[in-house]
Amino acid sequence: MAVARRQPEQQAPPVQRVRVQYAKRGRLRFTSHRDVSRAVERAVSRARLPIAFSSGFHPHPRISYAGASPTGAASEAEYLELAMAEVTDPADVGRRLDAALPEGIDVVSAVESPGGSLADRLEASRWLVDLTGVGLAEVAAAVDRFLAEESVEVERMTKKGVRRFDCRAAVVSLTVGEEPDRVRLDLLLRHGTPAVRATDVLTGLVEGAGLPPVADPLLTRLAQGTLPADAVEVGDPFA
Repeated sequence: MAVARRQPEQQAPPVQRVRVQYAKRGRLRFTSHRDVSRAVERAVSRARLPIAFSSGFHPHPRISYAGASPTGAASEAEYLELAMAEVTDPADVGRRLDAALPEGIDVVSAVESPGGSLADRLEASRWLVDLTGVGLAEVAAAVDRFLAEESVEVERMTKKGVRRFDCRAAVVSLTVGEEPDRVRLDLLLRHGTPAVRATDVLTGLVEGAGLPPVADPLLTRLAQGTLPADAVEVGDPFA
């Protein structure tokens, strides 16, 4: 006699979505995206937030991420979206989540989603890249040579193998400044396909513009958001 197969439990659809901006600071910049997502799931549970769950035999909290920074980079502009099973004050969600997260992963703001795709509003990002062991003049000369080129190709290992692409076209602006004991690049990157990283631009400066190799550059993403055609600054994706 055939035994009827148990059907998975169906969860109610979310009634609200809350978008959260959070920072990854200090030693937590070395945390991978997978580790951050695990920390967020634990924090949602500890904070007793009314999170919605997926349907199926193995329900999981409905949390989506957009534009996560690479391991090793600090960031003031990481984004996630929580699907809620109950209507909740977004500011309260932000406070409770922040209190439950480990030190170094800090909630910056939380707002109710107006709908649409959060990822589609992350069109560009601004980075600070701190370099040590090189002089201001040689970095400035390499930046000038890089910006003078129409195309600077670099290679990077991807999930599909080694890929070669142009990193110059994604650079909206790149300026050089000097800080105590370091040289600082201020970089505005347009997002696209393939996604060009700040580290790809560094590779382009070394391989295509003559910058001496730099050990242990410190990368910090300051902002991530919209980029109108005539803009020179990243817009607030929550605006």
